Amino acid sequence: MIAIAACSFELAAPGADNMVDMQLTPAGNFLPRDGRELKVPSWFIDAQSAQAVIGLFSARRTPPVVDYEHQTLRSETNGQPAPAAGWMRALHWRDSGLWATVELTARAADLVRAREYLYVSPVLYYDPATGQVLAIEMAALTNNPAIDDMAPLALRAAATFAFHSDSTEDNSMNPLLAAIVAALGLAATTTEEQAIAACSALKPKLDTLDKLTQTLGVGAEGAVAACTALKQATPDPAKYVPVAAVDEMRGQLAALSAENTNRKVNDLVETGLADGRILPAMKDWAISLGQKDLAALSAYLDKAAPIAALSGTQTGGQQPAGVKDANGLSEAELAVCSMTGIDPKDYAAAKPATA
Repeated sequence: MIAIAACSFELAAPGADNMVDMQLTPAGNFLPRDGRELKVPSWFIDAQSAQAVIGLFSARRTPPVVDYEHQTLRSETNGQPAPAAGWMRALHWRDSGLWATVELTARAADLVRAREYLYVSPVLYYDPATGQVLAIEMAALTNNPAIDDMAPLALRAAATFAFHSDSTEDNSMNPLLAAIVAALGLAATTTEEQAIAACSALKPKLDTLDKLTQTLGVGAEGAVAACTALKQATPDPAKYVPVAAVDEMRGQLAALSAENTNRKVNDLVETGLADGRILPAMKDWAISLGQKDLAALSAYLDKAAPIAALSGTQTGGQQPAGVKDANGLSEAELAVCSMTGIDPKDYAAAKPATA
């Protein structure tokens, strides 16, 4: 089981950049000073357990919020807005405890400079059996600190401050569920079903990232950096051309190729008609064959024997209807000779044998 607890510590004016290093917990065992009843002897965190907390923080997709008076926790019951006072950008461990680097909003920074807020209160997950701090959920500006003996907050410009929460509400949560909630930056009220759905939705993205890292031979950060660089890169016009230009060029080449093929087919067919290797009745067939397979048409013409009697005639190779050649062959029989390469005399001589 994991419980959520709000606690607090002390603060001062921010620097010009509104950045502040905020102490979230002391080192070792610690208790709230407000007298709340705990189910553990104390809360606890050390350098080793802090690394797990920092790891979960780093895995979050959205930074934890710092609000005013824990209004984020109360908004569902009081219906009031919960504006952000700042955002945690990093967690780090010091000998004195767990610290957060926080970027305050302009409004929050002005309120702290004016001493209208003196303390900051973190909200943390802890193990109710041992009291060990497991994750940081959020924090709030407040004026009622709950923990004594905290170091003042040092802004990067030299400010100080601390923390508090008057919330005594405990919400139980499965440890694994709490870790998933923290890692994915989900709401503290996330159910197991919602967490499973979030993990399921994340899996395809992780699989894609894994394939990308294997392909590039780098880690996840390297893959992201490579994709970012590729997205921002400006192609060298001397080496690359737009896809649209390539597609247009391919279309033009295809058209030129088709035109060249048609010209070659027509030349071959006209030559074949002229020397009798192609009869007029075979013209459409020859053109269709050439357009589909130019090599096949060329091979046919190479094998077919020219028919001298059909070349250079007044009828362009077309015999008058019902008229046979000197060998007694009809137009259809001459066409067979032309397609098979058989000499018309041989064909005529073989006719009685095949009749």
